[in-house]
Amino acid sequence: MTQRPLAQYALRAASLATALGLWQVLTSLDVDLWLRFSQFPTVTDVARAFADRLSGADYWTDLTDSLTRILTGFALAAVLGVATGVLVARSRLAEDLLGPVLEVVRPIPAIALVPVAILLFPSNEQGIVFITCTAAFFPVLVSTRHAVRALTPVWEEAVRTLGGGRLRILGSVVLPGALPGIFGGLSVGIGVSWICVISAEMISGQYGVGYRTWQDYTVVNYPGVFVGMVTIGVLGWVTSTAVELLGRRLTRWLPRTSYVPGGRPRTAVPRLAAPVAVKTESNAENQPEAQHQGHDETEQEARDEHLV
Repeated sequence: MTQRPLAQYALRAASLATALGLWQVLTSLDVDLWLRFSQFPTVTDVARAFADRLSGADYWTDLTDSLTRILTGFALAAVLGVATGVLVARSRLAEDLLGPVLEVVRPIPAIALVPVAILLFPSNEQGIVFITCTAAFFPVLVSTRHAVRALTPVWEEAVRTLGGGRLRILGSVVLPGALPGIFGGLSVGIGVSWICVISAEMISGQYGVGYRTWQDYTVVNYPGVFVGMVTIGVLGWVTSTAVELLGRRLTRWLPRTSYVPGGRPRTAVPRLAAPVAVKTESNAENQPEAQHQGHDETEQEARDEHLV
C-alpha cells in the first residue's frame, strides 16, 4: 500500500524534472528549428528572478491581492450558482423567467465584460471580483442544474411519504444527491476564475499577479514574465486541489473505485463453499445400490485383467 503512492510521486517528480531539463537544454543551446527557443529565458534565469521576487514585498502584495479577488469572486459564484441551479431545476416558473436571460449571457466570455465592469462599478477592485464571479458562476450553475434534474424521483417520494416537507427534501435528497455534480462544476469554475482574474488584472488591475506579469512584459523582462506564469500555475493547482479534496471529504459516503489505466478494475470474486452432501431418504435408499454397482464394476475390471 505504501510502495505504490511513492512510485507514483517519484514518476510525477521525474516527469516534471524531465520537462525542466528539456527546457534548460533547449534554451541554453539557443535551439532555433521551427520554434525559437533562443528568445526564451533559461530555467536558471527564471529561478534567479523568482528568488529575487520572493525577497521583495511587491511579490507578496500581488499574491495577496490576487488570492483575495479569486476567493471572494469564487465564493460568491459558488453560493449564487448552486442556489440558482437548484431553483431553475426545481421550479418551472423560475426556469421560464431566468432561463432565457441566463442562456443569452452564458456564451459571452467573462473577460469581454471588462468594459461593463468598468462602467458599472465605482472601483477596479469590485469590477475584477465581478468578472471572477461571472466566470465561475455559469459552470457551477449548469452542473448543479443537470445534477438536480438527474436525481431519482423515488427518493423524493419516499421522503414525502414519511411526512417530509420541501426543506426536508432539499436538505436530505436534493443537495446531498447533487453534490458530486456540484463539485464537478466548482472544479471547472475555479480554473476559469483564474484565467479571467489574471486577464482582468492585466487590463484594468492595480497590483496582482496578472498586473505584475503584464508590466514585466512591457519592459521586456522575460524572466519576470515566467515568474508570473509559474506563480499562476502553482496557485491554480493549489486551489483546484483544495476544491477536489473538499469534494471528496463531503462525498465520502459515495462508493469509490480505483482507476486502472488500460484495464478494468478488479473485483473480488466470493469463494464458494465446498458442496455439502445432504443425506435424504432417497439418497439413503440409493446408496446401497450405488455401492453394489461400484463393487460389480471392480470385479469386472479384475476379471478383464486376468484374461489379458
